[in-house]
Amino acid sequence: MIELFGYLGGTEGRTAMKGLLSESSTEYQLLEGEYGMVAACSPFDNVQIACEGDTAALLVGRPRETGQRAATGLAQAFSREGEKALGHLHGSYVGAVFNLSSGQGCAFVDRVASWPLYYTTLPWGGLAFSTRMDVFHRLGVTRKIRPQALYDYLYFHVIPGPQTIYEGIRSLRPGRTAMYLGQVEERRYWQLTYQEDGAGDFADLKQELLGLLETSVAHVADGRVGAFLSGGTDSSTVTGMLGKVSGQAPQTYSIGFDEPGYDELGFARTSGKCFGAKMHEYRVTPEDIVDAIPRIARAYEQPFGNSSAVPTYFCARMAAETGVHRLLAGDGGDELFAGNTRYAKQRIFHTYSHVPEGLRRGLVEPLLMGPLGLLPGFGKLRSYVSQAKIPMPERMETYNLLGRLGSESVLSEDFLSQIDQRHPFQVLSAAYEDSNAESLLNRMLTLDYQVTLADNDLQKVGRMCALAGVEVAYPLLDDEMVAFAARVPPGMKLKGNKLRWFFKTALSDFLPQEVLTKKKQGFGLPFGPWLHRHSGLSELVGDSLSDLRKRKLVRGELIDRLSNELVSGHPSYYGTLVWVLVMLEQWFSMHQRE
Repeated sequence: MIELFGYLGGTEGRTAMKGLLSESSTEYQLLEGEYGMVAACSPFDNVQIACEGDTAALLVGRPRETGQRAATGLAQAFSREGEKALGHLHGSYVGAVFNLSSGQGCAFVDRVASWPLYYTTLPWGGLAFSTRMDVFHRLGVTRKIRPQALYDYLYFHVIPGPQTIYEGIRSLRPGRTAMYLGQVEERRYWQLTYQEDGAGDFADLKQELLGLLETSVAHVADGRVGAFLSGGTDSSTVTGMLGKVSGQAPQTYSIGFDEPGYDELGFARTSGKCFGAKMHEYRVTPEDIVDAIPRIARAYEQPFGNSSAVPTYFCARMAAETGVHRLLAGDGGDELFAGNTRYAKQRIFHTYSHVPEGLRRGLVEPLLMGPLGLLPGFGKLRSYVSQAKIPMPERMETYNLLGRLGSESVLSEDFLSQIDQRHPFQVLSAAYEDSNAESLLNRMLTLDYQVTLADNDLQKVGRMCALAGVEVAYPLLDDEMVAFAARVPPGMKLKGNKLRWFFKTALSDFLPQEVLTKKKQGFGLPFGPWLHRHSGLSELVGDSLSDLRKRKLVRGELIDRLSNELVSGHPSYYGTLVWVLVMLEQWFSMHQRE
């Protein structure tokens, strides 16, 4: 697990941080000045340290430039340009750069927030930052839970940044830095920028994509490297490119389930055979889930409810057991090249906005929202208009589980009095508007780049790989690939209702046809279907829900309904809510007693 922590702003904070360092049994590399310090460790020897005059820089991860060149260049540029110097960095990293004498400087994450970095103000001031929030608690920062964060977790199944589960602690979003120049301020040093003029020749863009795919995999294909392989478009692309750039049979790792509708090993085998992979497979069992739940809950700094963390963990563990030290993941392709069904769905709803406003409000809506809409044959049209009227990006959440059930039927009255039920929409709107994009598609991609990727998928994969003891890299999120995807015209990424049209068409001679046409599935976990058929899993869930009931957060009536009727009637749908609640209670039991 990559670790970095430090303090800028005064001798007292520096002394306290050094005290933590002296208590650790882990070997850290250290930069220290009179009013600041930063320390880092990594099991993969990927720490760069440089001092240029009075400016020091420390980078952890995989910046593009190797040796000490990235850190040296950053220290030199920061003394001239301030935080604008961070824009010269490429690759995956977290780090800090500061003046050794004054302690003024900043901590930062890369352009996709490959690793989380948290920051806060300690009781005596200054900027404290760390990849682990427990560092702050050991220095006197409160463990007080933010009620709003709990609500956001139940809504999103993760806690989206920049807020965290704890009062007073924030996380850095992609391309951001926490600056200390006498006071703490979050700033942006990089922004995802789209080109939407419609220009672009398919043949030229195809060749550029193929070259970038090969280059981005080559950047991270050194050493004992393998690849996740689900049999989907992205993992198959990464697997094929890994074999091409290495000149060897790629090592791949795939997960299956003995449950109809969840097992994708057949597609993985199709891709593996196509690229001559040396495949490793494992079938996750209910016993595995029982064993993994407490481990996973402990691994995350804050509640995390994406159940595909389980297969991700077992895939990574299998890779570690076979000697692989880095896994290549296909995350990012859907969010860069429009691979999620909601993009096409929202495009259909968006067409309603082209109907003249007078006609919509003066004729269509009064008719359909009135008795006419209740007549046979008009129900679907009424439903379409009802959803199309909801502004973006709130419209994307019409099927949200908490929203469909109703917050009042899920959560206690006392808890609801402490939170703003509109806050999730504020989070979505901030991400939706956070680029220069004007097209509906690119605004949705911007939102998913920040929330779906940074707060969910990368947290899932990164934490589970660290738990298993392997490093992870994301070739499809290479800086040049992200910039390229932003130049591909929206009409090529989503052509009509054809998802990922450009990407799939460009790779039609590279990927197996079965992969290009398969239905998107992902690393779904058959938790709901297994819940009532496995006694050990049922017992763990029952105990967790019973303990959660005592916290008076979730209504006891809902817990009873989930246990007695809802999950048995709709195991996949309501099983998701049970998983989210179980992981919340498991997180409480693991972290609030420490």
